[in-house]
Amino acid sequence: MLLARRMFNRDSAHAYLLLTPLFVLLSLFAFIPTVQTVWSSLFSKGTVRRPSQFVGLDNYSAVMADPTFWLILKNNLWYAVITIPASILLALLMALWANQAMSMRAWVRCAYFTPTMLPMIAAANLWLFFYTPELGLLDQIFGLFGAASTNWLGQPQTALAAVVVVTIWKEAGFFMIFYLAALQTVSPELRDAARLEGASRWQYGKRVLLPLLAPTTLFILINALINSVKLIDHLFILTKGGPNNSSKLLLYWIWENAFAYMDTPSAAVLTVMLLFALGAVAVFKFSYAEKRVHYQ
Repeated sequence: MLLARRMFNRDSAHAYLLLTPLFVLLSLFAFIPTVQTVWSSLFSKGTVRRPSQFVGLDNYSAVMADPTFWLILKNNLWYAVITIPASILLALLMALWANQAMSMRAWVRCAYFTPTMLPMIAAANLWLFFYTPELGLLDQIFGLFGAASTNWLGQPQTALAAVVVVTIWKEAGFFMIFYLAALQTVSPELRDAARLEGASRWQYGKRVLLPLLAPTTLFILINALINSVKLIDHLFILTKGGPNNSSKLLLYWIWENAFAYMDTPSAAVLTVMLLFALGAVAVFKFSYAEKRVHYQ
């Protein structure tokens, strides 16, 4: 009994030593910054003559009372509601097409994945050539049908939609890789058995293929949710949140408050809210979504 206890203690100590580097990195780049951000959100903005003071939840009340916050929150919700399902659906369709037996299949897969390999800054600069009024590709195409020139990035009615298109184009190829890998694990015998039973292609996809792809869909959904609040690179190039905050998203506003306006308490408050939102996503994933997904 004593020998077993010593072996257990030795194995436990060995396991903790192996986990120490990970714990140190998480503490330096996740746990400690999170605590510091929460603490900073409870203090007022300090100046040279007047140091910051503890104000409790006053910063949260000020942010909630700001109409800009609700406008940007609405922008981010629309951004997520459109980009997430569109990217996932487009990725699934591309994966189904790229998984077919056809000539030049490797080139098709490469073409679908190429936007993913581009840095977001480069992709945004590329789309600037599409959106430029009068000279851009979109205006050139629509001009063939007599349509007037449109300032896609310079008017509130189209700015956010233009940013959404860039995001979908950029993310769909990345999500396609996961669907393509999952499709290659599906046995062809299932399709043959479904055909023998008289199932149509639609019935096979709905009753067999989609349930088997459910774990991959959940993984992609969580990644898409995270991306919907973390992608801001293209905003610096395309719109800078304008015009009139019509295309500004939450993370861009956090950056703006922290580094453009030097309003660190407001940036900390917004960051804490974002962390709570992501935490709610994590709770939903582990407490509900994973229980409804079958991995076998």
